[in-house]
Amino acid sequence: MFNFHKDHSNLVNVSLVVFVGLSVFVAVMPANDLATNNAPLPSMPRMTESERRGLAVYVSENCAACHTQQVRNIEMDKTWGDRPSLPSDYHYSKERQDVWRQSPSLLGSERTGPDLTNAGQRQPGELWHLLHLYDPRLVVKGSIMPRYGWLFEETTEPTPDAVVVPVPAERLRDSAHKVVATQRAIDLVAYLVSLKQAPLPDGTAPGFLPSPGRKESTASMTRPDALPDGGSLFVQTCSACHGAEGMGLPGAFPPLAGSAIVNDADPTLMISIILGGYDARAEYGVMPAQAEQLSDAEIAAIANYLRSSFSNDAPPTTTEAVKTLRSTVAPQTAILP
Repeated sequence: MFNFHKDHSNLVNVSLVVFVGLSVFVAVMPANDLATNNAPLPSMPRMTESERRGLAVYVSENCAACHTQQVRNIEMDKTWGDRPSLPSDYHYSKERQDVWRQSPSLLGSERTGPDLTNAGQRQPGELWHLLHLYDPRLVVKGSIMPRYGWLFEETTEPTPDAVVVPVPAERLRDSAHKVVATQRAIDLVAYLVSLKQAPLPDGTAPGFLPSPGRKESTASMTRPDALPDGGSLFVQTCSACHGAEGMGLPGAFPPLAGSAIVNDADPTLMISIILGGYDARAEYGVMPAQAEQLSDAEIAAIANYLRSSFSNDAPPTTTEAVKTLRSTVAPQTAILP
C-alpha cells in the first residue's frame, strides 16, 4: 500500500502515528488509570510543600538507583514494613505535577542501600538524616553511600535562622567553620522523614463503620433461617477494609458491590476466598483466611448478606456448602477476574 522507499512523507506520517499510539498505550493510559482508579488510605497525610520539593530533590539526586520504596509480600521484606505495599501508598507522591508531567516511579529495583518505605518510622530524627547526607560514615560506620556535600555550605557566621549541622570539627576543612544545610537538603530530609507506611483501616477511620469486635457467641444474632445475622458479622469482620457500603478502597481493597465473584450463581469461588484468603491481585492488599476465625454458619451468613446487598443479586448458599469446601480449600493464588 505504501512505498516507503520513495514516499518519505508517508514514512514520516506512519512513524508518527505508531509513536503516538505507543505513547498513549504505554504512558498515557497507565498514568490515567493510576490517577482515576486509586485513592489514598484514610490515615495517609497529604504531602507538604517542603516534602514535595524534597521528592523532586530525591529524584534529581537519583536516590532511587540504590534505594527502593516497596515492601514485597515475602519474608525477607518484613524488615522494611508491617505489610506489603499497595498502590494507595503512592497516591500523593504520584499526583500529577501539571497537565504534562507526572511524578516518576520511585519503587526502585536495587537495594544497594536499605528500603526507605518506613525510613521516617525507623529514623525520625532530622539531624540524623542531615548528618547522614553530609557524611554517611558519621552515623553508619562502613556505609558505602556517597557524600552529598553539595547540599550543604560551610560558613563562619551562619544566619540566625540557618540549620546548623553538628559535624565534628575534625571532619571540617577549617575547625572555625560551621556546616549549614541548604534548602534542598532541608526539603530532602523532610521527604525522607515523611516516609512512613500508613496503617490499614481498622474500622474507625472516616468512611468506615466502627467495628464492635467479635462476640463470643452469635446466638443473639440468630435469624429465623438458623443462620447468624450476616450484616452484623460483615460490620465486625469485613467492613473495615471493604467499606460499610461494600465499595472498597481503590488501590487497596476491592469493591464487593457489583463484584462478578459475589454475584456468581455458583458461590464456590466466593466461599473459597473467605475460607482460604486471597493474594492474587497485585493492585490490592492481601485478604487473610477466615477459616479459623469464622464457623461454617457465620461464613454462609456473610456470603448470603453480600449476595443480597449493595445491589448484588445472587441465590443464597448454605452451611453445608461451606462445610463441604472447608476441607478442600487452599489459599487463593491464581489470577481471578
